[in-house]
Amino acid sequence: MLELGRVFALDTCAYTVMSNHYHAVLYINSAEADSWNLHEVVERWHRLYKGSVLSQRFLRSETLGSAEYARLSEVAKGWRTRLADISWFMRSFNESIAREANREDRCSGRFWEGRFNFLALLGKRALAACMA
Repeated sequence: MLELGRVFALDTCAYTVMSNHYHAVLYINSAEADSWNLHEVVERWHRLYKGSVLSQRFLRSETLGSAEYARLSEVAKGWRTRLADISWFMRSFNESIAREANREDRCSGRFWEGRFNFLALLGKRALAACMA
């Protein structure tokens, strides 16, 4: 979770691991995501996913034509949004846990029973109560 927090624009405020589930308090740091330049967005995305041939060329510092650069900028806009999204964070986190558990158990298939649940903590009192 903490490692993914270094890729996503999400800060882990608190978490706890229970016997069959976990709880996490996350902060969406939109200002951080907005401050990333194109290279930072692409590089962060590539820490998690393969990207595209175009993004791989970009990271190798190959020259891109203006149309290629415009297309990469458009795709990276979507990646930036995903890198500041709790659903994408949870998807990446849960997938890594499921893969490890399936490897240990020598099986395949779904690990989690259902989709995650979340609620917004609106205010310092709600945040403190949840973290307690």
